[in-house]
Amino acid sequence: MSQSLPIPPPECELCHGAGGSLLWQNDSCRVVAVDEPGLPGFLRVVLHRHVREMTDLSERERNRFMAVVFAVESHVRRSLEPDKMNLASLGNATPHLHWHVIPRWRDDRHFPGPVWTAARHDSPVAPARLAAAASMAATLPGALEALET
Repeated sequence: MSQSLPIPPPECELCHGAGGSLLWQNDSCRVVAVDEPGLPGFLRVVLHRHVREMTDLSERERNRFMAVVFAVESHVRRSLEPDKMNLASLGNATPHLHWHVIPRWRDDRHFPGPVWTAARHDSPVAPARLAAAASMAATLPGALEALET
């Protein structure tokens, strides 16, 4: 049983903005690139309508939404070959259903800690990794085409 607010709250940044640079969308959600220094390939999958929790979605909606999250993770892994992938759905600061899909490398500024902790160092990201992340973002829509049916 789906529970949603009839009118998006005015303070919800994901109801009133994309939440990043739009890469792909279907009728229920969108995938955006997050501009986070030192973390190339950081993406967010955002439900279009205002919902706070996964259990507010019907089983069909949950399955459809998570199919996008898993397809995005798979594409990022194939494209960037990170040391580890992080998937997170917190929503404490922004209580609108969204998942963070974050490729991690042993040399990233926060590793092994969460990306929301203080950076351990401020080393620049290798240009090849930045280029690979840009290529991954450009090819993402094609990788997600099958989900639109």
